[in-house]
Amino acid sequence: MAHVRKTTHSRKTASRKKTSARRSTTRKSTKRATPKRWSQRVTKESDALDLKRGVFKLTSPKRIAASLKRSAEHSTRRKTGAYRSALSMLTFYINRAGKTLPKTQRERLEKAKVELKRAFGRE
Repeated sequence: MAHVRKTTHSRKTASRKKTSARRSTTRKSTKRATPKRWSQRVTKESDALDLKRGVFKLTSPKRIAASLKRSAEHSTRRKTGAYRSALSMLTFYINRAGKTLPKTQRERLEKAKVELKRAFGRE
């Protein structure tokens, strides 16, 4: 009897492997259909903010902060307060850029965080 159970168990395991192999091929085809850059889709389609085009490429931290504040206050898509939404989008951009973000631009965006606090009176 013990031998029969062992055989039954190995059959179940074998059938599971076949099932999981089928699933993985399905997932691969699904993966190709999704956009390559999910962060771009998040920026465009999320309920965060309606940002002005090129806001993170502005040269002045004050202008970046002012633009983010304006977008946050006028957006109907945000779920939290204006300050939190603006800061979240700025942080999201910095984090997603990662190591590819030039040091000068990273410093400018970090200064924009400070300016955003000032703009919202949260020093």
